[in-house]
Amino acid sequence: MSHPQSYEILLFPEPEEPVTGAPAPGTAIRSAVVAAIGETGTSGYPRYAGDGMEADIDPASHTVEALLVDGAELDYGLTARIAERIPGPEDAVGEEAGPEQAGTEQAGTGAGTEQAGRDS
Repeated sequence: MSHPQSYEILLFPEPEEPVTGAPAPGTAIRSAVVAAIGETGTSGYPRYAGDGMEADIDPASHTVEALLVDGAELDYGLTARIAERIPGPEDAVGEEAGPEQAGTEQAGTGAGTEQAGRDS
């Protein structure tokens, strides 16, 4: 099985108490498109990098297993998630994407958003 070549990682604040001036709950404060770099991370999962982020991502569950943001570990109070992937024309390799398939998620192309694991 081949692994996805890229993902979009979203960072969300997870405050314990409402903070004045903080983004609304559910609002990503940063995003990055990361691409496979052909290496395996210390967590044992494929490594992806781009836009200041480096992540080990489990391709089976679409879970961020390890993450560096601008070279540092993810701050407490932040959660990393994989953006939901909407199939596009590139997903219909060898097939004609008919109107009945447009906008539907195909098995193995995305798993919604998943919470990040924390490796220390």
